[in-house]
Amino acid sequence: MPSFTQTERRASFGLASVFSLRMFGLFVILPVVALYADALPGGSSAILIGLAVGIYGLTQAIFQIPLGRLSDFWGRKKTIYLGLSVFVLGSFVAAAADSLAWLCVGRAIQGAGAVSSTVIALNADLTREEVRTKSMAIIGITIGFTFILSIVLGPVLESIVGLPGIFLITAALTFLSMGVVYFYVPDPFPDLDIDSGGRKSQSAPVSMAAILSNTNLLRLDFGIFSLHGILMSMFVSLPFILRNLEGSFLSWQFYLVVMTASILIMLPLMMISERLGHRKVIFLFSIILIAGSQTILGFFELGYVGLGVALIIFFGAFNLLEASLPSWISRVVDQNSKGSALGVYSTSQYLGTFIGGVLGGWIYQYNSGQGVFIFCAAWALLWLITAFGLSDSKNK
Repeated sequence: MPSFTQTERRASFGLASVFSLRMFGLFVILPVVALYADALPGGSSAILIGLAVGIYGLTQAIFQIPLGRLSDFWGRKKTIYLGLSVFVLGSFVAAAADSLAWLCVGRAIQGAGAVSSTVIALNADLTREEVRTKSMAIIGITIGFTFILSIVLGPVLESIVGLPGIFLITAALTFLSMGVVYFYVPDPFPDLDIDSGGRKSQSAPVSMAAILSNTNLLRLDFGIFSLHGILMSMFVSLPFILRNLEGSFLSWQFYLVVMTASILIMLPLMMISERLGHRKVIFLFSIILIAGSQTILGFFELGYVGLGVALIIFFGAFNLLEASLPSWISRVVDQNSKGSALGVYSTSQYLGTFIGGVLGGWIYQYNSGQGVFIFCAAWALLWLITAFGLSDSKNK
């Protein structure tokens, strides 16, 4: 595989750190936000708790395509600064929230800073096609390990500074990510792209109709929609189930064991997928693992050990898919109008976040926590069916 140039190396690791700093702020609250919302005025409604968990996904979904499209014409870095500034504003509002309604408002403003597609597009602007998959894999792996770290640290930070303090830490990390973009990430060629030989390309953006007719992209869109929808549904129910278990485990200790052990599943699967080339087989197997873990959670009364085993299986598969999906996208989308195509992908991710949170809250309120997991198992099986036709081709 070709080596990175200095520009490509800075772009890959710099933008991976931007993703990491921003996604840490989104993931770190997952183990604690439902419990915190439960104690606020209005917290008696599981539906509203689910809304607080997932509402940032709705505004992310609304603004990913417009900001991705904006970045194609106005510029990647300027669009990133705009989105990160909005995210900081939302973090301050959420930190000051004294009711569940205001927490939802702050989370919604956070989501309006929708720059995921633009960051990925900037990475693609700064890398050649033959190293782009490796570069996108670096971003994906960074997001995966950020998720692991944030789930473990969430309960620890909450016990020290509370959820408002976590939101303020999130704002500070976002300012830091702006500095990384400004001082470390290279500037792209103005208004131009580069092809695999490093030459400037004048290709005009393709139409949204062409992007939306790419069946491979649509399958991946549904995949990221399902992955994050299932995750958010789980975290409406999981914190309460864990709180109600008898024993001496603290939640951060439990998550540390689970997330560390999940790496033992993730790494071998990733090696088989990337080094041996069995990407689709491992992709489908990971979905099966997710469906299986949700089935176990839904149909069995579990203690710490059983719950831990089921979650290790889930997070092993989740972290693999979270790390590998960005590189899949780089193989199936056209290279011009990357901001627009990746905007659709990111919109799907965050729409899943919103729908998963709301449906998880609704099911939890009118059924049970285990009902949430049964719903997630059915969702994963539907995802598995749609994923069978996936290929690496850009022409489908």
